[in-house]
Amino acid sequence: MHFSHLRHPIVALRPRLLGRSPCARTLQTRLASNAVAKHGRGCWVWDTEGRKYLDFSAGIAVNALGHADPGVAEVLHTQASTLLHSSNVYHNEWTPKLAELLVAATASEGGLGFPTGSTPTTQVRVFFANSGTEANEGALKIARKVGKDRWAASTGSKPDDPACSKTKIVCFENAFHGRSMGALSVTSTEKYQAPFRPLIPGVDVGKVNDFGRLQDLITDETCAVIIEPVQGEGGVTAADQQWLMALRERCNETGAVLIYDEIQCGLFRTGTMWAHSTLPVSCHPDIITMAKPLANGYPIGAVLLRDTIASTMTAGTHGTTFGGSPMACAVGHYVLSRLSAPSFIAHISDVSKYLNTRLELLPKWFPDILQADVRGRGLIRALGFKNEKHPGRVVELARERGVFLLTAGNDAVRLVPPLTVNKEEIELAMDVLEGSLGALQN
Repeated sequence: MHFSHLRHPIVALRPRLLGRSPCARTLQTRLASNAVAKHGRGCWVWDTEGRKYLDFSAGIAVNALGHADPGVAEVLHTQASTLLHSSNVYHNEWTPKLAELLVAATASEGGLGFPTGSTPTTQVRVFFANSGTEANEGALKIARKVGKDRWAASTGSKPDDPACSKTKIVCFENAFHGRSMGALSVTSTEKYQAPFRPLIPGVDVGKVNDFGRLQDLITDETCAVIIEPVQGEGGVTAADQQWLMALRERCNETGAVLIYDEIQCGLFRTGTMWAHSTLPVSCHPDIITMAKPLANGYPIGAVLLRDTIASTMTAGTHGTTFGGSPMACAVGHYVLSRLSAPSFIAHISDVSKYLNTRLELLPKWFPDILQADVRGRGLIRALGFKNEKHPGRVVELARERGVFLLTAGNDAVRLVPPLTVNKEEIELAMDVLEGSLGALQN
């Protein structure tokens, strides 16, 4: 039986907005609909014309607590009237509190070498930035410096010797790590890179879950390996556990720093603190980068790293003006406190199972349109399409019916709702998605 009866008034077809773009004065770097968001609440958004949308994009996996969360709003108000910015020249109250919470939650839930249920130690450090791109840039800089230190130790030379060969970086096909020059250089997608070449040299590209190339791909000249345990923009493709273990082993053999970019898949998006939290410690990284949901939309990024890696960084080797501000860290502390509460984790598990039950029906009902397997886990999911023209059309059809979805890679529609989503909202979104697939099929 199909869940094809649409039971909510928002799903009536929406007229398309015509005329001048609402953002005619802004730099048009993203293809966007003409709908202009005005306000939101929870999983819902209203546009300037009064139309209501169910948001299964969550600001591209950012609004973990949904829109206009009262608790977030209260922290913003309180902190803005107390201390907004002080720079990292001085300490502030909230930066160390958020750092401690990140380490404690990682130890408790598992990750970065901690088995699940561990006690926090002093062997972890945090660097705060303003975005995911900045977090990845910081991680790459740290790994490059570690590589130089390790080369110097093995050769008896100085780390800044121009002869140092341990400077190469390994990334993977369909990765997305950001749009600044360093992060873009390891975002191995032609449409992103082509207009901006030449990029930074010495980047080698592998394929996720390809065991055969690891030996040749990662060598003694490799200083860093960066990978998303679950690729977001690239199509919601998960790395295999055994492959991650082999990747970790190869990094150990060559002295390469292993970076997990968990900007989209981390912070409970997959149902656990990190996408790698429940994996064996033998495939954990040296560095984790994060951003998107950490402050529920207030700009923040962070690098979480083992002390053995962090020790290379001394005063003046990296910095930030706005990163780690009292405002960003106060909001981040509030958000992570909510997300890491046992009752909230149980909620994510419950609604994720319900979403999975509904999603798994769709490839059976639309076998001519959809690939057989539903991708991802938790609340980062995707449907693969057999025709690469179809994902964009389905996103458009769903928006016309009142639901925001996203594409991913060349062949997928991505669902990343707020982590506060309930079963009734999932049911409605699935009804709309099914109706959109039906319209496409007809």
